[in-house]
Amino acid sequence: MAGIAGIADMAGTAGPIEFSPFPPIGDYGFLSDCEVTALIAPSGSVEWMCLPRMDGPSVFGSILDRDAGWFRFRPADAEVPADRRYLPGTMVLETTWACGEGWVVIRDCLVMGPWRHQNPERGAHLRPPTDYGADQVLLRTVRCTNGSVQLIMDCEPVFDYGRQRGQWSHTDRGFHEVSITPDGPGPKLTLTSDIRIGVEGASARARTLIREGETRFCALSWGQLPAPETYTEAHSRLLWTAHHWRHWLARGSLPDHRWKTYLARSALTLKGLAYAPTGAIAAAATTSLPETPCGERNFDYRFSWIRDATFALWGLFTLGYEWEASDYFAFIADLVERDRDDLQIVYRIDGARDLDERTLEYLRGYQNARPVRIGNAAYRQRQHDVWGTVLDSLYLHTKSAAWLDERVWHMARHQVEQALAHWREPDQGIWEVRGEPRQFTSSKVMCWVAADRGTRLARMRDEQEIAAQWQEAANEIHADICANALDDRGVFCQYYGSNALDASLLLMPLLRFLPSTDGRMKATVLAIADELSQDGLVLRYRPEHTDDGFAGVESTFTICSFWLVSAFCEIGEGARARDLCEKVLSYASPLLLYAEQIDPKSGRHLGNFPQALTHLALINAVMHVIGHEQHAARLSLCSDMTIAPRQLPS
Repeated sequence: MAGIAGIADMAGTAGPIEFSPFPPIGDYGFLSDCEVTALIAPSGSVEWMCLPRMDGPSVFGSILDRDAGWFRFRPADAEVPADRRYLPGTMVLETTWACGEGWVVIRDCLVMGPWRHQNPERGAHLRPPTDYGADQVLLRTVRCTNGSVQLIMDCEPVFDYGRQRGQWSHTDRGFHEVSITPDGPGPKLTLTSDIRIGVEGASARARTLIREGETRFCALSWGQLPAPETYTEAHSRLLWTAHHWRHWLARGSLPDHRWKTYLARSALTLKGLAYAPTGAIAAAATTSLPETPCGERNFDYRFSWIRDATFALWGLFTLGYEWEASDYFAFIADLVERDRDDLQIVYRIDGARDLDERTLEYLRGYQNARPVRIGNAAYRQRQHDVWGTVLDSLYLHTKSAAWLDERVWHMARHQVEQALAHWREPDQGIWEVRGEPRQFTSSKVMCWVAADRGTRLARMRDEQEIAAQWQEAANEIHADICANALDDRGVFCQYYGSNALDASLLLMPLLRFLPSTDGRMKATVLAIADELSQDGLVLRYRPEHTDDGFAGVESTFTICSFWLVSAFCEIGEGARARDLCEKVLSYASPLLLYAEQIDPKSGRHLGNFPQALTHLALINAVMHVIGHEQHAARLSLCSDMTIAPRQLPS
């Protein structure tokens, strides 16, 4: 399949990108109905959407190859909009276009509607249904606000990651509706509009002149529910969708702070990455967006990692979204109970175990970055942090619920025993390196977390004998880490016997491995800040010091920069925490979204997008800074109240 390569092809896979037909990763808009996600370029083109769910095969895949499918809807003579924003508090994207003779406003959403399903769908929807659900419709509306504008619509799906085309045909609604069925696997799609649609080869196309005060719509549907047939109906369903998102956001308890908008957008993004039928949260909406320009560090992140659970539960509980936290906990608990002795680090969003990794050689990749991968071979790795993540999640859930039921206790007991049986063994570590297994410090710390949190749960049940045994094991792991993971400066390093730094060790003060006042803890945080940063942003490690199985360098990990903010707060460096948080927030995309990494030289986002763990780390960091500011304000108030009586006249 021949995509447009531009000058990037001439430069080779390692050369600079002087021209690219691909938008910057951070410029995409993100849509979701909690079953399907979509990315929309600033040009008004849907360039990534998978069906029938967010980890399924793509039907629009031009983010990975310019010939792999798209859905354009925009003015005929413009590709750069005047402005883009989300309708406040929603996942409805609004794009304003200024053309030569007029202005139009286009709104895009994946439609949410009232719950319409009468019967359980063969067990697919495992969590308690709410009052709303996905309508399985991608809706696009337009209004001309003044003058006149020539509109174009061009819909060309290419099913199964760009491998299968189909044949459009008109339905009994004449020129206002067409449908397409792929030549191979894939869902039937129906495109409905109040603009007359024609078929040109693999594309369904339309054009019309829209004048001031006039409206139009188009809707792509793939489920059992009918698409809207008039603009009035389309507008009503868009408003219902906006109302749903605002109603959901209002359920939370976001602090009244200058950074509230970042928290709100992060919360909405996490909700958008949650797969409603199971409660799983996907790590990202995309696959194979490169961590290095034109590089090979391209992976599929449309799955649910166990290690994200602790961060997700903490963030959701902190912001007041207990239902989502409970659904995600139920997803994790089901897996832990089912796969007791063979718990994977990552699963499909429906809980399936098979994530076999394949390379799609025919796709050119984003900005010529190859390979394009689907699936993720990391599911076969041994990563010992999984037990600590499970136990910390069980502990957080138990504290929130204020009771420990028998089912959770049995899961906790078994996973602690797994951690204690394996903690001395090497593994691939939190970053899923594909080099030799090591005695990674972060993995040892998480095994300590498993024993420590297990001890606390045992004490809640008055299982004193078990608690004593696990406490002894926790003490042994703790002592082993302190004896083998420190360098000559008293800084915790990446793995036993190494002097390399690793940003994952910023989690140590957050996990309460040592008191924040401990000199070793402060030395580790400051060493990472000073020696593992580039232009103030944090690398996860230095590839030249870590055998991760790949060539080349990588950019700063935004997760790690937010972790440093939280760690600064923990060790009492409040001013540095605030300044760094403000810096990292300034790198947010125009729509306040984050990919996995940031190039500190250009500020461009790299890696899969939007990234759940980045937004979770943002919530943690911002809440840490807010808590530190509130604590400082209380101390200041107490000081003023102490001094004030002395200033009063006698």
